[in-house]
Amino acid sequence: MDHSERPPHTLSGFPAAATEFVSALDGNRHRIAERAGVSGTELRALFRIARMGSITPKDLATHLGMTTGAVTAISRRLVEIDLLHRIDHPGDRRSLYLELTPHGHDVMGEIHRDFADMLSASTTALDAAQLETFTAALTSVAAEVRIRSAQL
Repeated sequence: MDHSERPPHTLSGFPAAATEFVSALDGNRHRIAERAGVSGTELRALFRIARMGSITPKDLATHLGMTTGAVTAISRRLVEIDLLHRIDHPGDRRSLYLELTPHGHDVMGEIHRDFADMLSASTTALDAAQLETFTAALTSVAAEVRIRSAQL
């Protein structure tokens, strides 16, 4: 069979809807990163640091699936643009923590507000009960995907 004759790989039902949702969120992530003046990977790093409050480069590298050298380059750039700063590790003079700067907190606060506003505007067709049901279902599916992904 010639490659041009191969049927496309398509999904339907819930898998197709989930893929469309993830794709829409990914497009939004690109928009957010561009607005903030960072790459998509730098944005992922910022989100993780913001969520944790403080994280070692090694733990950030593990989360991002990168080497510590790559995270060092990312963190150096984020320090240069005043979104992160390095804090000495109190228990290990050879290590440090990455934390948001006050400007980094402002940027993340704005990103979270914009995201919440966008999602709120995107769910106006749902009443409060439907939104609660959707939230519970989405949370449950995400938890199951994480469990099943870890088993692979």
